[in-house]
Amino acid sequence: MIDVCLLGTGGMMPLPYRALTSLMVRYNGMTVLIDCGEGTQVSIKQQGWSVKPIDVICFTHFHADHISGLPGLLLTLGNAERTEPITMIGPKRLEKIVNALRMIAPELPFPIRFIELEKEEESYVFNGLRINAFKVNHNIACYGYSLELDRAGKFDVTKAKELEIPLSFWSRLQKGETVETEAGVFSPDMVLGEPRKGIKITYCTDSRPMERIVNNARGSDLFICEGMYGEPEKEAKAKEYKHMTFYEAAGMAKEAQVKEMWLTHYSPSLVRPQEYEEKVREIFPHTIIAKDRRTTTLLFEEG
Repeated sequence: MIDVCLLGTGGMMPLPYRALTSLMVRYNGMTVLIDCGEGTQVSIKQQGWSVKPIDVICFTHFHADHISGLPGLLLTLGNAERTEPITMIGPKRLEKIVNALRMIAPELPFPIRFIELEKEEESYVFNGLRINAFKVNHNIACYGYSLELDRAGKFDVTKAKELEIPLSFWSRLQKGETVETEAGVFSPDMVLGEPRKGIKITYCTDSRPMERIVNNARGSDLFICEGMYGEPEKEAKAKEYKHMTFYEAAGMAKEAQVKEMWLTHYSPSLVRPQEYEEKVREIFPHTIIAKDRRTTTLLFEEG
């Protein structure tokens, strides 16, 4: 089970009715934050969630609307008496930029671990949750992220009994552990079926459409993608500033065969994005014109 909250849906600047884009994901006691624009911690409090369990913060890029809320968030975490380390992931120069922002938050009761992305695609695992970073096409170095939770195959009780595997080892084998005993070695493949469908979330902002986004989003349960412009006539502007229109995002969602897409990162000039919902759904019917703090819980499929 994964809880997802799109804390804000705005791009460029916060508005009285629209916070800046940030995503919060909770899984098994751990929280991942992607992007931290100005006011992110306010959105977290409005949602009723806590900042204290944030273990990983991923940054797509270093434009202010994606990182300027970090100093305040770090101070709040320090005041919450957090002592556990936090991992930050982002493009090159991440450590230098974060340390510059920390001039107003120099003393924190927890260490920060930095992972600077250099390749076009990189992958890291935290508490069983895999975070895949993939480079996208913006006017500075920028990454999208997929969060994946794998699911092992079904445990075959009959086979475990036939192999005379002691009951005390079953739970360890279900978790993917190999058990060595005097009687022999028992491995998960002896009692587990084919891997079952897991859960996948893909998040991408500030990019032109590209095949790498489609490939990384493929089969996602939830695809959260920027739609800077809803007005069809603004496609040229989207190309100039390396952003996307609603319709370009919908085209990628369709090609990637995702279950559902939430649009986000709207231009401040886009006052009523819902006006374009019908047109976008002609391309990809399972499109949501997301509003601030849209939340869902993703569950494994039955079986």
